[in-house]
Amino acid sequence: MSDFPVTIHHNPNCGTSRNVLAAIREAGHEPRVVEYLKTGWTRPALETLLARMGARPRDILRLRGTPAEELGLADPAVGDDRI
Repeated sequence: MSDFPVTIHHNPNCGTSRNVLAAIREAGHEPRVVEYLKTGWTRPALETLLARMGARPRDILRLRGTPAEELGLADPAVGDDRI
């Protein structure tokens, strides 16, 4: 196994997440697995992750299978703080 540090925020019920975890392992890395549905998120953790990604909250907002649309978060006028 490689010493390359890898963390995956994983949802074991999601096929894409399972495939990514398998690909990481096939590449010779044993990642730190964070099951975010169990552990939840904090605002500082999300802000740190977004900063490392160079992304904004809207960039990672999932619409399908979430209450985002009914909460009005899909509206382009909604700001980052609300999302």
